[in-house]
Amino acid sequence: MTGSMQFRLGDLAAGPLSLHLVPDEAARAGLAGRLGLEGLPKLVAHLEVRPWLDGCEIKGRFQGEVIQVCGLSLEAFSQPIAGDIDLRLVPEGSPNLPAETGDGEVEISLESPDPPDVLEGDAVDVDAILEEHLALAIDPFPRRSDAVFDWTAGPDTTSPFAALDALKDRRP
Repeated sequence: MTGSMQFRLGDLAAGPLSLHLVPDEAARAGLAGRLGLEGLPKLVAHLEVRPWLDGCEIKGRFQGEVIQVCGLSLEAFSQPIAGDIDLRLVPEGSPNLPAETGDGEVEISLESPDPPDVLEGDAVDVDAILEEHLALAIDPFPRRSDAVFDWTAGPDTTSPFAALDALKDRRP
């Protein structure tokens, strides 16, 4: 997005951040292009960023409107999109990362919360986080609610194997 919204982990020493992101038209057009959308007329995100261990926790919600091409009618149509963001980030080398086993694998329990993501450096790019979560919320197979798959066979429904069957019947 334009002018990327970033902060450093040290900025949270002054207290939590409350962010209200409303990308401008140029930023939404660029985002739509990167995500393979026909358009992104509206996008708003409300996020709370709080210190968490030696990193940060980002929670919030985004809402917007995407324009996609229907997989059946091939017509562009608009639909609402929304999603939640619940993410924890820690710097590289943090003692709060999951421990690796001897073979370089990390064991994760399905009952425990997701492990934190690792930051490269101490800068957090909020726009990139929003783009990632938006990409995950987009329907990969968009379909208009009124689109109907109506296929009928054309006038020539002869099987390509019909010619082989005819030859088989002519054998002596």
